[in-house]
Amino acid sequence: MKIVTILGARPQFIKASVVSSAFQRAGINEIIIHTGQHFDSLMSDIFFQDLDLPQPQYHLNIHSLNHSAMTGRMMEKIEELLDDKPDWMCVYGDTNSTLAGALVAAKLHIPIAHIEAGLRSFNRQMPEEVNRVVTDHLAQLLFAPTTLAVQCLENEGISQGVHLVGDVMMDAILQYQAKAKQTSDILARHQLSLNEFYLATVHRPSNTDDRVRLSYILDSFTKLDRPVVFPIHPRTQAQIHKMELSHYLTADSIVAIPPVSYLDMLALLSACRCIITDSGGIQKEAYIFGRPCFTLRNETEWKETVDIGWNQLVQPENLSESIANFTRPSECPKLYGNGDAATQITQILLNL
Repeated sequence: MKIVTILGARPQFIKASVVSSAFQRAGINEIIIHTGQHFDSLMSDIFFQDLDLPQPQYHLNIHSLNHSAMTGRMMEKIEELLDDKPDWMCVYGDTNSTLAGALVAAKLHIPIAHIEAGLRSFNRQMPEEVNRVVTDHLAQLLFAPTTLAVQCLENEGISQGVHLVGDVMMDAILQYQAKAKQTSDILARHQLSLNEFYLATVHRPSNTDDRVRLSYILDSFTKLDRPVVFPIHPRTQAQIHKMELSHYLTADSIVAIPPVSYLDMLALLSACRCIITDSGGIQKEAYIFGRPCFTLRNETEWKETVDIGWNQLVQPENLSESIANFTRPSECPKLYGNGDAATQITQILLNL
């Protein structure tokens, strides 16, 4: 069996590390195409090194463009590489790379396997929501991480080819948690103690493209009762500099650091008091680590974490009060499977 996998962004490298490993064990011939959507070495290269992810056979080096130009150029280059058609095109999540791969595959009549299918924020202003909806409607195999994702697909009339397999990020955490504990020195490097710091990530345009909103967020970090470790996404760093908000990063309460490797992020997640984020995947990772999450958005595609009480949607002006009044739920059931999603995905593909 020959599978072409499209990757382009940090979360996709992490997810692919466990799935590609399962493909290798099963003898599947996988061709990896890296679109270049995330091109910074701290957002890309280090993940291939730390996670033993096979090096991509093709690197398209397409980035720093608007959505349409980026997606279009990716489609053009991907199609040029598919003269010898694979049995399946594998795409992850909801990025422009996901959409470009799915559209090319659909036009060339290559069946699509979508990993992390069925997530919905119901906010069509988010480019990721558009990407995931279109990809789900083009895919022949839809690997859903949760029962809610399966329900969302059913609500849109998609039931064939849907498989509830759990979340491959659960696989990745179980696989790399011990390695992170053994090799990451980020806690010692920044003199961080267990439960004595907050971990924050902010990168979405809704939070970074408006100066007032971004200044509220940074100001809210300075008002918390413990330091905030803030790995800054390159795009957010550029916006902070452009909007002349860099003075917030010199506050004693903010530990501003460059983007961190996956192993360092696992170490931070396991030791922090709680998570403050606008990322999708980190909401889920916070839950898996049993850490409360405060999400700086109006909606989330990981709604089950909100329903069960471990995740709160907050505004920056309410952040301090929300953290202070948080009551830890008594239950933390398994929402994301048993850590065998990659194996299930591989077996389903092989058994078709």
